Amino acid sequence: MQKILNLLPIITFFIFYKIYDIFIASKFLIIISGVTCILHWIIYKKIDKINLISFVLITVFGSLTIFFHNSQFIKWKITIIYMFFSIVLLISQFYEKKPIIQKFLEKNIKLSDIYWKKINFFWALFFLFCSILNLYIAFYFSEETWVNFKVFGLSILMLVSILTTSIYINYKTLKKK
Repeated sequence: MQKILNLLPIITFFIFYKIYDIFIASKFLIIISGVTCILHWIIYKKIDKINLISFVLITVFGSLTIFFHNSQFIKWKITIIYMFFSIVLLISQFYEKKPIIQKFLEKNIKLSDIYWKKINFFWALFFLFCSILNLYIAFYFSEETWVNFKVFGLSILMLVSILTTSIYINYKTLKKK
């Protein structure tokens, strides 16, 4: 259920973009992101920090997009979110005892610290790469190409990275046994 809730804003954005335009899509993205946060609160009695940060950024950049009637603002949102993730992961990599990925997953997955650091660093670089790629596509390609990349391209890249990480974890855990 939580995964469906998390996909609802991007699906809504895509549908309204295809039917109308980026400005109407941005309005509905703001609304559905807010509704998603409320539903998270009702169903799970909490709102994830990532969802809350995303909602704030969607509201700010979506509102700027609508107010100034300039699609460049909404295009920056995912870059800022991914850059934020990259920075947080890098800070945890070098300035904390355990990388943030390890803190989230070590209850379910047993790996040595060196492998957690490699996974954490991989994801930091992944988010950095995606933020730069998003900017490149946003500024050098059409708006429609950017929307398709945001919805499908980034989703595919995320899926490939999750699969790569899963294979790496399975390989390292099986190798230990």
